[in-house]
Amino acid sequence: MKSRTLWAGALIALAAQAAIAAVSAEEAKKLGATLTPTGAERAGSADKSIPDYTGGLTTPPAGYEKGSGIRPDPYASEKPLFAINAQNMAQYEAKLTAGTRELLKKYPTMRVDVYPSHRSMAFPKYVIDNTLKNATSVKTTEDGLGLEGTYAGIPFPIPKTGNEVMWNHLLRFTGQSYYTQYDSINVDSSGKAVLATTGQIHMDYPYYDPKRSGQSAENDVYFRTKIAYTAPARRAGEALLAQDYINPMKNGRRAWQYLPGQRRVKLAPDIAYDTPNPGTAGASTYDDAWIFNGAMDRYDFKLVGKKEMLVPYNTFKLVYAKDPYAVSTPSHIHPDYVRWEAHRVWVVEATLKADKRHIYAKRTFYVDEDSWVAVASDMYDARGQLYRASFVYTNPSYELPAPAAMGQSFHDFTTGGYNVMGLLGAYNVGVKFIDPLSANAWSADALAGSGVR
Repeated sequence: MKSRTLWAGALIALAAQAAIAAVSAEEAKKLGATLTPTGAERAGSADKSIPDYTGGLTTPPAGYEKGSGIRPDPYASEKPLFAINAQNMAQYEAKLTAGTRELLKKYPTMRVDVYPSHRSMAFPKYVIDNTLKNATSVKTTEDGLGLEGTYAGIPFPIPKTGNEVMWNHLLRFTGQSYYTQYDSINVDSSGKAVLATTGQIHMDYPYYDPKRSGQSAENDVYFRTKIAYTAPARRAGEALLAQDYINPMKNGRRAWQYLPGQRRVKLAPDIAYDTPNPGTAGASTYDDAWIFNGAMDRYDFKLVGKKEMLVPYNTFKLVYAKDPYAVSTPSHIHPDYVRWEAHRVWVVEATLKADKRHIYAKRTFYVDEDSWVAVASDMYDARGQLYRASFVYTNPSYELPAPAAMGQSFHDFTTGGYNVMGLLGAYNVGVKFIDPLSANAWSADALAGSGVR
């Protein structure tokens, strides 16, 4: 009898581990009350450096042309409240990421200009409605590595684990489908800036198809991207395609690559994890893109909690800068182009599993509470030393509305170099929301046609 009881208990524990439910209906009532419908604290900070949430920015400013991918900065006239440098950093240290502190310590020219905070992120009604459904329906599977029961919204508006926060980031809403053209610039330790790549990119989130009314299945694709490189000359014509699934443990990333010299499309399983990303000339890994992407199976993710931080935010000036080389100054991005604001972020620590390999032994992620966009990360090597730091530069698409996060930077503290990518201003494209491409356009056979020589 005792053995049967133990066996039954083990089965219950295994079932709980395999599929962990979201919050109760009672707890979900916080959404739209003390919490925003997507899970952020509605109230501002005690000192009001973070204001109350009042619905986000949904009215385009003067100068915006309907249908344009170029978005004027609604806060262009504002001036910094104060600036942080190496001399006064100690006063603000608790609100700075380790990477920000290291940049300030290493480089006398580094500066953090802190502006008034604007909680500008907003979502379409269908995303909000589906997020409310998700609060009580979504479950993680595969020990947090997969999902079931998701509607087209944020899966865990009231997260309880590190994996749930990271799933919110992976399934963040930035529009269903869009296109842009961008530059990626590498700056070496001597201060020399060179073009790593110019890319034309299509991003598609089938997960956010507004016509999808049911719950997703574990074999559904939630994200796919197609990139064609047009410069420099040695990279022109290359193209890649990748797609991720709701349950990556049963359906792993599928990726293909086209190389003009070989004149063929080949399956590319290495376009994942810590493989160096040629789009940044190796200054980052594939899973560094957008701070983190892909499967979570190589790390244990611990939810540390929520914290008030100073992070890049509403960075229209940087992302739409006309001259990418004016941005890419020696040692770090030119401080005049980066707007920093006080916001609350979820802090998640990822520790490499004992039986897995990755060049980062530990990573700390900072995920914005309003948008669920990961806005910064600190990456550590096997010795516990700060190896790299990355930042995302948000600039919401107020006309949709949707959070947006195109600009990214990756700083390597061992080489003294860095990469900044997602600079859109040299092209009259911006971020164009488009109808999803046809299924044929996402096939491996169509990839060769994406390359332009």
